[in-house]
Amino acid sequence: MEVKASGDGSAVELSESEKHMARERTALRAAVIHEAIRAEGEGELSRPPIALAWSGLAAGLSMGFSLVATGLLRGHLPDRPWRPLITGLGYSVGFLATILGRQQLYTENTLTVILPLLTRRDARTFVQVLRLWSIVLAGNLVGGFLFALTLAQTDVFRPEIAAAFHEIGAAVISGGFMTMLVRAIFAGWLIAAMVWMLPGGDSSRPAIIIVMTYLISLGGLPHIVAGAVETFYLVAIGALSWSRLLGDFLVPTLIGNTLGGVLLVAFFNHAQVITEAG
Repeated sequence: MEVKASGDGSAVELSESEKHMARERTALRAAVIHEAIRAEGEGELSRPPIALAWSGLAAGLSMGFSLVATGLLRGHLPDRPWRPLITGLGYSVGFLATILGRQQLYTENTLTVILPLLTRRDARTFVQVLRLWSIVLAGNLVGGFLFALTLAQTDVFRPEIAAAFHEIGAAVISGGFMTMLVRAIFAGWLIAAMVWMLPGGDSSRPAIIIVMTYLISLGGLPHIVAGAVETFYLVAIGALSWSRLLGDFLVPTLIGNTLGGVLLVAFFNHAQVITEAG
């Protein structure tokens, strides 16, 4: 078959429907993804505080199912070296419920709402970002604590599953401040990278969420909300003090997740788009 160049520079002549199909199969440009996430961030910044608070609370409660799913798998599987390869899948359950359910999760917002700030660079947007982060994080942590308290104070699950919850929480706080901080940076990076991939995912969005959060679980990388549920459970059963929770987990993880989301992904990807536009 003879190949002829078309008028628009393509290698072969295509019908309009074929050109449309080709465009649909082309990966989204970074600028398109950037604009989709920036527009989403603009919408979040304009939401009323009470709506953000309820959504953040719902997300904190939903994230509790990461602990439940992981604990159920751990409690039903033998203690073998391969067990974490399966139990890690349970970690993704809370993220699926939260992200696909359009609930406000703090680590998502380190990317989405920072793009409007990087675009405008004004004090008003900066205050809006801080307001949203504060409300969403507070809602996430309150929801996570209520979920953990319910698990600790009721007999919803059998003793062997409750023991699995204890083991999971104890593993979260292993390591010192700097180790936790560095691990949290990588977790924030992976979550922000996941958010960056979602606009082009369409039907593969659940798979993207599962793969990225599964990596976080396998790597033992702390997430400020999922890990808070796990450590709140320890506090609720009297196995961890509030001071240790704050110093060994919440502070380093919050700093690390935020740095990972903002510095390592938002800045770099934003810089790429701005450079291309220039």
